[in-house]
Amino acid sequence: MKKEYIELFIEKIKTAKSIAIAGHKNPDGDSVCSSLALMKLLDLNFNKKATVIYDGNIPQELENIPLRDDLIYYANLQQDLKYDLFIAVDYGTKNHLGNVEVFVNNSDYVVEFDHHYNDDVVGSLCFDDPERDSTGQLIYDFIQSANLKTNQDIIDLLTLSIISDTGSFKFAKTGEPLRVVADLVDSGADMTQLVNLLNNKKKKTVLMESRVVSNAEFHMRGRLALAIINREDYKKLDGRGDVVLNLLAQIHNVEYVVLLKEHGDTNQIGLSFRSRHNPINKIAESFGGGGHLCAAGAVVEDTLENVHDSVIKAFKGM
Repeated sequence: MKKEYIELFIEKIKTAKSIAIAGHKNPDGDSVCSSLALMKLLDLNFNKKATVIYDGNIPQELENIPLRDDLIYYANLQQDLKYDLFIAVDYGTKNHLGNVEVFVNNSDYVVEFDHHYNDDVVGSLCFDDPERDSTGQLIYDFIQSANLKTNQDIIDLLTLSIISDTGSFKFAKTGEPLRVVADLVDSGADMTQLVNLLNNKKKKTVLMESRVVSNAEFHMRGRLALAIINREDYKKLDGRGDVVLNLLAQIHNVEYVVLLKEHGDTNQIGLSFRSRHNPINKIAESFGGGGHLCAAGAVVEDTLENVHDSVIKAFKGM
């Protein structure tokens, strides 16, 4: 990390009277745990109290993570609040911020930590690196570069961030996330305890996810698996539906997995794309989203039927 970037960020932290942190809508383990780790880092090193905001569903598996009670739902805040410093974490693209975007736009200065590729950033100061496997790694890099103090909560949250976003390292592009977690374990992270902590889902959610998987469609001679979470089941959804995506991705010959989600009482359809080998980020971009080469997403305002047909057409036209 560039020394001048770190110095500027620390200056902004020290002079800010109000600070907020948030990640993408329907945050996953990396987004939530990175945000909370950063919140505690600012408190421990600079005596600054930051507000961590979220929009959407928090995965049930994260209910028992350290500092979970410090997360604040956006609707419980005044919508015209203005922050001196806003830190956008793991947000991907601007439209993934959801209703949190209003706080970003109202803030005096925006810093971001993100490991997604994005050519339309919201931050004036960016600690971004698409080569990293998680935003938790970027927070760890910042800690090391700035020589900051940590405690058990920060160590555990960064460990959870990295293992959740790498699928317990099976999606790791390099050996770096393993080396970082090895250092965190040496610093006190208990891997057995943290992994068991994530096994925390309600029966109705598991049954719903199982039903969605069993009702999945298969196209392109079985290479494309497509599942749908309707409006009623969306209320039972744990996070973004990663379990459904991962189960379908285990099927032999399935190369692409798509999950369509009817967002509550809105006319928005959430799209999640996964691929074993071939890039699908361009398809996500064609629907106004983005992400990694083999893991991306988008949100579309249209009917479920129209989005369903458009997605199949897009894949068949690859």
